Amino acid sequence: MQLRLNTRKVGDVLVVDCNGKIVFGEESAALRDMVKRLIEEKNTSLVLNLSGVNYIDSGGLGTLVGLYTTAQNAGGALKLAALTQRVGDLLQVTKLVTIFEVFDSEEQALESFRKGAAA
Repeated sequence: MQLRLNTRKVGDVLVVDCNGKIVFGEESAALRDMVKRLIEEKNTSLVLNLSGVNYIDSGGLGTLVGLYTTAQNAGGALKLAALTQRVGDLLQVTKLVTIFEVFDSEEQALESFRKGAAA
C-alpha cells in the first residue's frame, strides 16, 4: 500500500494527514474506512491534509466525494487542506473544487471551523 494515514486532534477538529497516492484499491479503501469510522465515532469536523499526496486517480476522487457526502449526511464537514499543485490542478479540471471547501493550509482550514462555531 502506498498511502500512509495519521490522525491527530487539534481542538475539536480531527486532522487526517495523508501521505502517498490516493488510488483505486487498498489506498482508497483504507482512507474510506478510516474516515467513515471517525465519523461514526462522532468526529464530524474533519480536515484532510493532502500536503503529502502526490497523485490521485479517478477512484481516489470518487472516494473523496463519497467521504464528503458521508460527513455532510452525518451533520459534519470534511475540508481539504494544503493541496499539492498536481492535486489542486486535478480538482480544478474536474470542477470538484466547487464542491469541496479547499484551503491553502491546514491552519486556514482549522480557522474556518472556529469561525463557523462562532457564527
